[in-house]
Amino acid sequence: IAFVRNWQVWVMNADGSGQRRLTRSGAHNFDPVWSPDGQRIAFERGRRPRDGCSACPGAPSNAVYVMNADGSAQQRLTRGGWQPHWSPDGRKIVFVSERDGDPDIFVMNADGSGQLNMMRGAGRLESQPVWSPAQK
Repeated sequence: IAFVRNWQVWVMNADGSGQRRLTRSGAHNFDPVWSPDGQRIAFERGRRPRDGCSACPGAPSNAVYVMNADGSAQQRLTRGGWQPHWSPDGRKIVFVSERDGDPDIFVMNADGSGQLNMMRGAGRLESQPVWSPAQK
């Protein structure tokens, strides 16, 4: 189980044992999502709040990161982005970003390449994308 405690990502066994902190940055880390194979975790990282809630989930300054399941190899994939979710085959990640104005849904390869705005020009406020289990 991946969870957030005090703005850091932790993992534990299903019975609550083996709790281990994975992130140790001064930033806020949240919204952890396991890759389908259980080898990696995507998550959202934001700066500590200076005024109001600039580091709250969904803030424009946040970014999507990935790391190995043991917390190693943390890597930023986006500049601006939140609500990451893995595709069922683990090859892509869908997320939300305001980089083109309004919050739009983007899809990228699991390594962060090939970022594509799926909603360009829609002029609406899209959020909370989740893959269908049958989609690749």
